[in-house]
Amino acid sequence: MTPASSRTATVGPALVQGRGELSEAVRDSLRTGLPPEYATGTVLKADPWGEDLQLALYLLYELHYRGFENVKDEREWDPDLLRLRQALETRFLHALRTELHDAPRSVEEAFAPLLVEPMDVTESVSHHLETEGELWQLREYAALRSLYHLKEADPHVWVIPRLTGRAKAAMVAIEYDEFGAGHPDRIHAQLFADLMTDLGLDPTYGRYLDQAPAPLLATVNLMSLFGLHRALRGALVGHFACVEVTSSPGSRRLAKAMRRCEAGPAAEHFYTEHVEADAVHEQVVRHEVIGGLLADEPALEADIAFGCAATVLLEDRLAAHIRDAWDQGRTTLRTPLPPR
Repeated sequence: MTPASSRTATVGPALVQGRGELSEAVRDSLRTGLPPEYATGTVLKADPWGEDLQLALYLLYELHYRGFENVKDEREWDPDLLRLRQALETRFLHALRTELHDAPRSVEEAFAPLLVEPMDVTESVSHHLETEGELWQLREYAALRSLYHLKEADPHVWVIPRLTGRAKAAMVAIEYDEFGAGHPDRIHAQLFADLMTDLGLDPTYGRYLDQAPAPLLATVNLMSLFGLHRALRGALVGHFACVEVTSSPGSRRLAKAMRRCEAGPAAEHFYTEHVEADAVHEQVVRHEVIGGLLADEPALEADIAFGCAATVLLEDRLAAHIRDAWDQGRTTLRTPLPPR
């Protein structure tokens, strides 16, 4: 029997090239098995929103999911990698809290704007795709979102052992739906893989990591940051609730976009599934998950509001990146997709 310490991941994605000193240090460490080599001051000087820091964090977080091809499983808890991860997380979290210093601190204030359709939709990606988006833009959007949707709901599972009573029961019920209610072909990650196939994209887990820009990596890193820290359990619930509250109307627009562009039945089905499921999930997460958590731990209200505000902040940054690129007629990815 192979000792756990010598097992090597064979099904994870391949390592990608670094984008600076920090991500190169992580990549080289994972490739060689040696401690990461970097100057201590590099972390303090790194752009918290930049390509280097966000990719370094993503690589380190991925060790807690499926790992990487030819990287030993034991590296998940390597103390040198964890030390670097903590430093990067501190930089990222400080930037988030600084940006959100005047954000709402109550659940009602944080979620109220999300329950009504915004008047100004000029920066909305889903509105653009619904009415005038082209097939190449839908393909790019799917490639970007694949970094999360191919592990959809996985980061949020980490909160379940940290909840009790109403909140735990409701969270498990929602996650049961996310994972296909016992049917592997209905797991939402599988439905997204089917969507990618319809769009002529490679549905392999992690396939588009090398092409994903920092604003996209940050949205996924946020979930991992919240999920891996029990102290941030309130923020993770706030993130999850924000996603569920905003998912149904956005999915309705994206389903129309897929249908209008004749993307394919699986591409359309992924979003129609979320229109129905997330409309129900929204009510459950707001009233039972958040309500139950606040009944048990009322001191976490500010953390829940912070999780919601951080999600909106990073989604807005990503939307601005996407719309800016498309408005200029260029790709949102680091390198363009091959033709369908």
